Amino acid sequence: MQDLQKLLDIMAALRDPKSGCPWDIEQTFATIAPYTVEEAYEVADAIERGAMDDLRDELGDLLLQVVFHAQMAKESGQFDFADVAAAISEKLVRRHPHVFAGADAGSAAQQHAAWEAHKTQERQAAGKQHDSVLDGITPNLPALTLTQKIGKRAARVGFDWQSPEQVIAKINEELDELAQGRAANDQDNIEEEIGDLLLAVANLARHLQVDPEKALRRANRKFVSRLKALERGIRADGADWSDFTLDELEARWQAVKSGDY
Repeated sequence: MQDLQKLLDIMAALRDPKSGCPWDIEQTFATIAPYTVEEAYEVADAIERGAMDDLRDELGDLLLQVVFHAQMAKESGQFDFADVAAAISEKLVRRHPHVFAGADAGSAAQQHAAWEAHKTQERQAAGKQHDSVLDGITPNLPALTLTQKIGKRAARVGFDWQSPEQVIAKINEELDELAQGRAANDQDNIEEEIGDLLLAVANLARHLQVDPEKALRRANRKFVSRLKALERGIRADGADWSDFTLDELEARWQAVKSGDY
């Protein structure tokens, strides 16, 4: 707690109108929000890489974002860091009666359902109208994550494909429609069909219990690693990209994939 208080004091000093840092003083919730999102992704990246030293540092950076927002709220008389901690503590106790109130624990799936039920009750208690099964989903989530959440909510009321094979059939249908859009040279339709195709692929990932964000990041890392290996090979030969035809580059790419490059 002593270290946490030190961090809170540092943040207050940085925001001091007379003696603080000019950059920190001029920030607002809106200007800091992108950094908050970025730090959350850097935490996720460190976890996926298994880099514990980096994770420690990135968690610190993410904590700083919480402290920054809390300090700005304190200055405007809205709430402070203690209020944030108290609110999440109360919520965790309320949503875990099987831990703190002697209720039956049940299975992990039952607990997930109970958690969602608690959230619904809390929205209703707060006077928030519950008109849709999609209520409560943050619309500005990353698109793939948002697709997963929307699909899960729709499935909760029975509106979902019954098998991965049905989703694959939908993907093939969307590919046919994309081909029609290309044949008509209709760019607006092409964009629409690309969106439909991505949505279907994300739902296939959900049916196969795969996180599409994680899968795509993994594919990106693999591509980057192989492309850098290809670059190193080209430089080692004293050559440049322009020295090769596309077929020659593809042959080198396949050698990288097989570990022979």
